Amino acid sequence: MGILWTIVIGFVAGVVAKFIMPGDNEPSGFILTTILGIVGAFVATWLGQALGWYSASQGAGFIGATVGAILVLFVYGMIAKRRGTGV
Repeated sequence: MGILWTIVIGFVAGVVAKFIMPGDNEPSGFILTTILGIVGAFVATWLGQALGWYSASQGAGFIGATVGAILVLFVYGMIAKRRGTGV
C-alpha cells in the first residue's frame, strides 16, 4: 500500500506543483506533469529516508511530495532550457 499511496500523493502533488511553479520550460502536458509529480514524491520519500526524517516504512507526506515535485519540475526546466527545447 505504501507505493500506491506515494503514487496517489505524487499525482496530486504534481498538479499542485505545476500551479505553484508555472513557466515556459515546464512540461505543459497533464500526463507529463503528473508523472514528474510522482517522481517527485518518490524523490522526497527517498531523500527523507536517507536523511532520517522518515523510517523505512514511511513515505513522504503531501508537503514533502509537493516540495519534491517542485524540485523535479525545476530540474526538468533547467534541462529543457539547456537543450533549447521548451516542451
